Amino acid sequence: MEIRNADAGEADRLAQLWYDGWCDAHLKIVPAELTSVRTPESFRERMRAAIYLLKDDELYQFYVSAGARGTGVAAALIADAEARLAGSGVETAWLGCAIGNDRAARFYEKCGWHRARTFVSDLETTRGTFRLEVWRYEKRVRGRSSL
Repeated sequence: MEIRNADAGEADRLAQLWYDGWCDAHLKIVPAELTSVRTPESFRERMRAAIYLLKDDELYQFYVSAGARGTGVAAALIADAEARLAGSGVETAWLGCAIGNDRAARFYEKCGWHRARTFVSDLETTRGTFRLEVWRYEKRVRGRSSL
């Protein structure tokens, strides 16, 4: 398997994958207020703004298509993201996981991430900020020291 950076021409296709994955994982576990603003267009806009979703020390919005689950693709992608985070000097990476998204939580734990705590995440939406309590997962990725 070859892992490469996405390019801007793939943004719409990736946004659809993201939207489908988000719906699959979240429609039944997050408030209706949030699902009403998470439209396909909102995912296209967000994807165009951030084609690769690493933000400082955070692995942000990690999804694979339903057809790729169980094939090793997700494990390869998360290992690549961890390596990129480590390569940028991050020692401990983190990600947010919706409370109740047990399938994702099991996957993260299988990959060596641990649930550190819950916190309130400020999610940007077309109607402003939506506050949602989520699980925070962390993993030491052994990045270079900043000293």
